[in-house]
Amino acid sequence: METAITEGVEVSVESFYLPDHSVPEEDRYVYAYRIRLKNRSSRTVQLLRRHWIISDSTGEVNEVKGDGVVGEQPVLEPGGEYEYTSGSHLKSPIGTMHGTYQMATPSGGLFDVTIPCFSLEVPGVLN
Repeated sequence: METAITEGVEVSVESFYLPDHSVPEEDRYVYAYRIRLKNRSSRTVQLLRRHWIISDSTGEVNEVKGDGVVGEQPVLEPGGEYEYTSGSHLKSPIGTMHGTYQMATPSGGLFDVTIPCFSLEVPGVLN
């Protein structure tokens, strides 16, 4: 599990290969990832937008930007947590994801929270 803390907002990520949804013969490798956000600051924050950078071992890089996560823009009170699961697919058995969440405070301030870089890999491919 990878973890990063930015301005009191902790982001932890865990990824999983999904062999039942993958078709390696067609260069389609599917992964799920679980993200947990925890507000360790003394202020309320809301996740407004996401920005992902997704890379695979063929050199392909994709950027994904959008509002919220899984259709939500969660509000985290001090000490609050939010968890969700989503997925991605690659054209190779190895890749990485990282990015940022744009957060807002009740006063209208905006700041970016780091999503730590984590690997997407078929188990045993590097061994």
